[in-house]
Amino acid sequence: NITEFIQRMNVGVLGAAGLALLLYTAISLMQKIEESLNFIWHIRRPRRLADRFSRYLSVLLVGPILVFAALGITATVMSIETVRGLLEIGVLGQAMKTLSGLTPYLLVIAAFTFVYVFIPNARVRFIPALIGGIAGGVAWQTAGWGFAVFVASSNQYAAIYSSLAILILFMIWLYLSWLILLFGASVAFYVQHPEYLYVSGGEPRLSNRMRERLALSAMSLVAGRFLAGERMPSLLDFTRLLGMPIHVLQTVLEALERRQLLLQSTDDPPLYLLARDPSRISVMQVLDTVRVAGEERFFSPEHLPAPPPVDEILERMRQGLESSVGGLTVRDLAAPAAERVVDASLTAAAPDAGG
Repeated sequence: NITEFIQRMNVGVLGAAGLALLLYTAISLMQKIEESLNFIWHIRRPRRLADRFSRYLSVLLVGPILVFAALGITATVMSIETVRGLLEIGVLGQAMKTLSGLTPYLLVIAAFTFVYVFIPNARVRFIPALIGGIAGGVAWQTAGWGFAVFVASSNQYAAIYSSLAILILFMIWLYLSWLILLFGASVAFYVQHPEYLYVSGGEPRLSNRMRERLALSAMSLVAGRFLAGERMPSLLDFTRLLGMPIHVLQTVLEALERRQLLLQSTDDPPLYLLARDPSRISVMQVLDTVRVAGEERFFSPEHLPAPPPVDEILERMRQGLESSVGGLTVRDLAAPAAERVVDASLTAAAPDAGG
């Protein structure tokens, strides 16, 4: 019966199903790697689908080639008669032995560097990616050597547990490889952004008043530079000028981006730009943005039961705030700063004009 079932099986359909399953597994794995690396790089926006496909394909083609080449190239080259003859020549032989020992490390480092450059949805510079690749590649090769020694010395466990031991060892190796990949990515990130080394962990907790102050200050800073014709600020500029940690500023700036009040440029590092003319961005819009930041669609003040007097008080507060700042725009916030910049430039030029 089993033989007849196999004979009736459509091999073409089985092959197509296997190929589809393989592609799904590979793409799912790449998506998970991208999400993890984006988390390390503090990137919350995924890459476009078309860009994902091209980069996933590149990594799936180049990465395995480099890794498998690292696993087998040394033994293959050493088996060539000409190479074995050259190994007998003094200094040249010693140099070739050293090179053959380093080649697997170099190939794995190249594979890790390639992943760190192409996978995150961020501009990763080559030198930080290379340093992360060196850290991850050396750790992966060293762990592989140690793991091979452990497996070779544990034949008695393999004899007792048979295939179960192989599965357990494979899962341990897979877990170690994943940790090493993330370790190298973290090294690359901190090399490119050393300022994050001094940031305390944990999710920032800002009061409403602090969020409003930071949002208005950030919008005033961006608009002031825009009106004065100066270079737009980066995240590090905000940190230096506003005196706040990066992870605190990011929560406010991301809220302003989601409401399309600010945009990020494609520069490295990205610069923050106004999404539209500052005279068309009201102060009330900025305040509303940070007040509703973090509210989910199914968890907002409108869905919370409250006595009528509570809603009346909140509405009166909103109307009072709108009546006091409703006519102000971001341009009004930035105008005094921009005027000071212009006045300072005119004052500096006055002695030259008089001379």
